[in-house]
Amino acid sequence: MSSGLNLAQQEAVNFMHGPCLVLAGAGSGKTRVITHKIARLIQAGMEPKRIAAITFTNKAAAEMRERAKGLIGRGAKEVLICTFHALGVRMMRQDGAVLGLKPQFSILDSDDVTSILKDCGGTTDAATARQWQWAISLWKNTGLNAAQVEAQAKDDSERITARIMARYEERLSAYQSVDFDDLIGLPLKLLAEFPDVRAKWQAALGHVLVDEYQDTNATQYEVLKHLVGERGRFTAVGDDDQSIYGWRGATLDNLKKLPQDFPQLKVVKLEQNYRSTSAILRAANNVIGPNPKLYPKTLFSELGEGEPVRVVDADNEEHEAERMVARIQSLRETSQHKEWRDFAVLYRANHMAKPFEKALRRANVPYKVSGGQSFFDRAEIKDLCAWFRLWVNNNDDPAFLRAITSPKRGIGHQTLQSLGEFAGKYRLSLFAALFSHSLPAALPARAVGSLHEFGRFVNDQEYRARHTHGAEAARAFLTDWLKDIGYEKHLYEGEENEKVAAARWTNVMEFCDWMGARCGGEIDDAAGVSIASEKKSLLEVAQTISLLSTLDEREQDPNMLTLSTLHASKGLEWPHVMLVGVNEGLLPFKLGDDEAASGQTGGPMSEGILQRLQEERRLMYVGITRAQRTLAVSWIRRRKKGREVVPAQPSRFIAEMALDAATVREDPREKLRALRAEFAKKALATADAAAAGARA
Repeated sequence: MSSGLNLAQQEAVNFMHGPCLVLAGAGSGKTRVITHKIARLIQAGMEPKRIAAITFTNKAAAEMRERAKGLIGRGAKEVLICTFHALGVRMMRQDGAVLGLKPQFSILDSDDVTSILKDCGGTTDAATARQWQWAISLWKNTGLNAAQVEAQAKDDSERITARIMARYEERLSAYQSVDFDDLIGLPLKLLAEFPDVRAKWQAALGHVLVDEYQDTNATQYEVLKHLVGERGRFTAVGDDDQSIYGWRGATLDNLKKLPQDFPQLKVVKLEQNYRSTSAILRAANNVIGPNPKLYPKTLFSELGEGEPVRVVDADNEEHEAERMVARIQSLRETSQHKEWRDFAVLYRANHMAKPFEKALRRANVPYKVSGGQSFFDRAEIKDLCAWFRLWVNNNDDPAFLRAITSPKRGIGHQTLQSLGEFAGKYRLSLFAALFSHSLPAALPARAVGSLHEFGRFVNDQEYRARHTHGAEAARAFLTDWLKDIGYEKHLYEGEENEKVAAARWTNVMEFCDWMGARCGGEIDDAAGVSIASEKKSLLEVAQTISLLSTLDEREQDPNMLTLSTLHASKGLEWPHVMLVGVNEGLLPFKLGDDEAASGQTGGPMSEGILQRLQEERRLMYVGITRAQRTLAVSWIRRRKKGREVVPAQPSRFIAEMALDAATVREDPREKLRALRAEFAKKALATADAAAAGARA
């Protein structure tokens, strides 16, 4: 099972009887170690169903599942490979009754939460509600409830938010719903407060493996501790140098706690990198060097020295984009990696993509944007999809709550709270409770009448959608339906800026046109299977919506250059990487004040500023280590700040890479011109030789 593993990887795989921390540097084969350890545990006699491998994204879980299947075959199906949140759902579906939850509880998305918080706080301002949402999420991730927050509130703002949190929690309970953070917090409550439940899960799981351990928050760490108990049979795999999610609650304290809570902890370092050249790794090691280390490590590679890391300076954002496009074109003409998918442009924030998109379009370079908002994440599209989900599945409580309030139909939160309490008491979905014969005894007649009217409307639209076939019929139906619910008016009344409302309405029209095209068999279905030969009903098409994560990801040609934020690039890699906008104020990002500047000159910094700088340095390290063969780092001399153009300074991280400035600076456009001139000269010489041969 250990063939192809280096000595450090074998050591991590073969240690099975206690707590193990695997410090896996970038590109050091951590997923390989996890899948081989699963195989080793099974080989040693552990039942596959008693092994859990926990990741942070569904994509990572799917990749791990596929690799495990290739290694151990059918047994991989029985291994629990899932995200932290999916594990939380499983635990709550099985044991949530002790917390008063029915098995069919609903999981609210971010927009559902914002809507409820707007009601709880008595505001129509989504930005204010999102600030409350952010604060509440951070409190939940540190294990605090509303009463605890109010008791230790630092000011009136925190006290007010704590009271809104209390009302919000009451709503969730009444609606038989949970939010994303509850998928960690409530399982912790199950394990901490119910010994029988804790004993059951500890007996069920013989070994727990955690991927990206450095990204865990305080609550997730407590869940892990309760799951493994005193025996501590777990493998935590992570890299303190790649901890870049402190802003959402991840804490390096979890690495510090491991040897304290598990004194017998085995620590294994994976320092051999299989991704990048030595030149790239040297720059990465130099950048991360100033950060304090819990467990010092230095990445090395046997892939050779490779091309030196290049530094490119530019006059402004547009000039920088032109230079990067020139570099890409030059590399395509000289490198063995010529596919567009081999290239990535990485930046600190989403707004930085715009000049690169323009330059790539001018050069006819196909590209995709990662890390931005997908079409399906827009609030207006989620509103429409909630109605579709409710037509398809009347028991979808989050869809019910969103549909009945988007647009509002004169049904207030008090009515919905009473309906939620009634549904919880009789273990019904909200839609089923709406038609219960017992409901009139629990709610006022007027409220029951409004609910019945809504229920009949949903049933009528579901029937019509089931019998609507073809593109034109679907578009006509959707147009009539939007008029019936007054959605255009709802958008314009909900936005202070008319241009924003108009843009949102354009998105709605585009989405309806796309749905119609699918009904008419004009485009492929969600599974990528052509349906051009048949028409489908609108309801059938609605059933496939959940299979799509985003319209933008369904490219006809996946051979595209990637534009991505640094955060979204984590876990990915490309042969050629361009790291752009590496300026003070961008990377590191707005450290704040004179204190940050003093840090550049060796002066003292506050603890908060210092921690932010260290996380920004880790973000730079992540960007560098995405590159396999070549890396260019770019900065600009002047940048836009609002309507002004201000002088800009290169990031301190460029100096920290400790590159040889004499050999790494270049003008990609000059190089491209020289290459093309050389190719033209060779082509001319070939043509002359051919002509001479013909004359002879």
